[in-house]
Formats: sequence, structure tokens, C-alpha cells
Amino acid sequence: MRTHTPFTCTVVLVTASLLGAAGCAGNGSADDSAATAPRTVKPVAGCGAGSWTDPADLAPDRKPARCDKGTPAARPVAKKRKITVATGTLSAEYVAPLQVAVAKGEFAKEGLDVELKVLPTPDALPLLAKGDVDAQWAAPEAAVMNGINAGFDIKWVAGNFSPDPTSKSGLWVRLKDGESADHVDMAGRKMGTMIGKGSVIAYPMDTSLKKHGGGLDKISFQQLGSADVLTALQNGGVDSAWLLDPIWRKVDGDKKYAFLGGQPVGEPLGGLLFGPTLLNKDPDAGVAFLRAYIRTVNTYFADDYKSDPAFVAELAKLMKTDEATLRSTPSMRMDWEIRKGTTDRLQKAYADSGVSKGTPVPETKAVDRAMYSEAVGHKL
Repeated sequence: MRTHTPFTCTVVLVTASLLGAAGCAGNGSADDSAATAPRTVKPVAGCGAGSWTDPADLAPDRKPARCDKGTPAARPVAKKRKITVATGTLSAEYVAPLQVAVAKGEFAKEGLDVELKVLPTPDALPLLAKGDVDAQWAAPEAAVMNGINAGFDIKWVAGNFSPDPTSKSGLWVRLKDGESADHVDMAGRKMGTMIGKGSVIAYPMDTSLKKHGGGLDKISFQQLGSADVLTALQNGGVDSAWLLDPIWRKVDGDKKYAFLGGQPVGEPLGGLLFGPTLLNKDPDAGVAFLRAYIRTVNTYFADDYKSDPAFVAELAKLMKTDEATLRSTPSMRMDWEIRKGTTDRLQKAYADSGVSKGTPVPETKAVDRAMYSEAVGHKL
């Protein structure tokens, strides 16, 4: 089991993009060489057998882990901490649990003052590795895996979501004359994405492309801002694009476009990344953040959260998106757990697209399930 060194600091956390230099400043220093006892994992009220699922279970119909509503109960950190979370966008639905956790005071219950910031991912990675920034709400992109290979102390510590089976979040193409959803020649097309071929969507995208004469090595990429991807697809700037919930609804039903495939059902591809501060120096803050996140999922996103009109209206305001469009897409399966082998499959796609460097990173070096298991009282 992991051992941690106690440390008191002001935590700065970051998501799919980053703010600049915020650091970990506190009233003490940590001696990472000091021997410490393993962290104690105790049973958590409201989190029973269903709060943990076997990571090896890859069944599309697998039910995500859940605790009772309002659990796990808050256990505030000894000293209030400031946490800044950077994310590539605030309009995408997968970020909604963080926004709700802030708005409903779930982080505050843990003694955490959390602020969400929209900033680009590439700036975050070196800061995360140095400990100047403590976490990212992002994904194990190719740059992350390359960084781990280079010696960065970064791990994927929690998942975010998997799509509803009826969702059409994924690869969309603008059809040429004579083409249909069943017959599209993807070779030579230009793809618009937020991150490029080093993104986790390379994995499901490669699967879809190969069904239509393409492949990551047969298309070109254009990196675009989150607000520009759909526009570029509609005005002809790109031939295809990866559209998230609820953005794809704006082209669904239009015969000029076709949906070719999306993220595997039941397999989160992103979530929370921790750097050396929260992994080793201040794990109490890391577990507290995960506890608030998990409690938010159990309380507000446990089932079909879009069946509640009032909650959908609240989400639309937080996301600054159209309520009708948000309501028109199925609820996501919010899922804090990480499936076995996901980083292996991602790295295979990165190798196919030519963006990976060095030997593949083993899962034990890239993934740490210990903190979310502690938050729900499950002993690994």
C-alpha cells in the first residue's frame, strides 16, 4: 500500500488546461525520505459493496460504482486549502460534477476553497510535474504518458464518465456527394479536435476510422478551441470533428453529417491527474477532493439526472449552455473508477498515430486507485 509523507500547504489543482504559476506554499516542509506508516482505510458509512467494482470488468452494461446519496460524509482537512482547478472547457458536460460541487458547497464541506479556471493543457504538465501545480482535470493524453516516461511523478487517480449507449458524442463527418453513414471514405480527411492526435479520443477514433477506410495515419489534424470545433465542421474548415455532449445535437438529424462512432461504453478515458504534492506530500487534501467529487456524483449524478427539469435548468446555467439542447442528450454515466488496461489501449493508439515516445508506461506507473478507494472505504 502507498505510504505518504504528511505536509501542510496551499494546494493548487489543475484540469485539462492550466493557469500559470501557482504553487504549494505552506507552513511546513516535507521530508520525503522519512518513513511513514501506510494510510489507514476504514469502512465508510453509506458506501457498501456497490461503491467499488472490479477494474477488470469491461462489460458495456456494467453499473458504475455508487454510494448512498450524500455520502461519503465530509471529513474536513485540518487547515483550509485553496485549490484552483484548470479545465479545457466549462461548457462540456463532463465538467459539470466539478461545477455542481463548487456551487453546492461540497468542496467547502471538506475545507477546500475550489476555483475553476479555463486554461490550455500543455502549460499544465511541466508545472504539475514540478509541483508548482498539483493536479489536472484532464486525461492521460500522449503528452502525459510521455512525461511519465521521462520521469514525471504524475498519476491518473480518478475517472470522469462514460457515455450513455444512445449518445452520439464522438466522431462526426460532413458527407460528400454519394456518401452515407454506412459508406464514408475517411482517408485524407482533415479532423478538428481540441487536443489533436495525442488526445485520448485517438483510441476510439482509430477504431471508427478503420471501419471507414481511414486510420490515424491516414488523416490530418487541426487543433481548435472548444468553441471552434463545431464551427469549423459547419463552415468547411475541417471535414470531420469529435463533438462532445451536448454539441453533437446541433448537427444530429442534418443529412449533411453522419455519426461514425464514439467512446467505448463503460470505460472512462479521463478524469483527475495528481502530481507529487497531492500524491506524496499532502494526500489528505487529495483524498478530501476526491471525497467531495464522489459525494457530488452520488448525490446529484447517480442515475438519470436529466429526468429532473429543475436540475437540468441549473446545469444549463452553470455550463452557460442552452437548456433545451442539454435536455436533448442522454445523461452521462458519471464514473470515478478507472478500468483495467485503459492506459495500455490508449498508448497503442498513440503509437499508431506516431505521437508516443519510448516504451509503453505500465499501468502500475500511470494509474493509482488508492485514493478513491480510501474515499469509499475499500481496501485494495
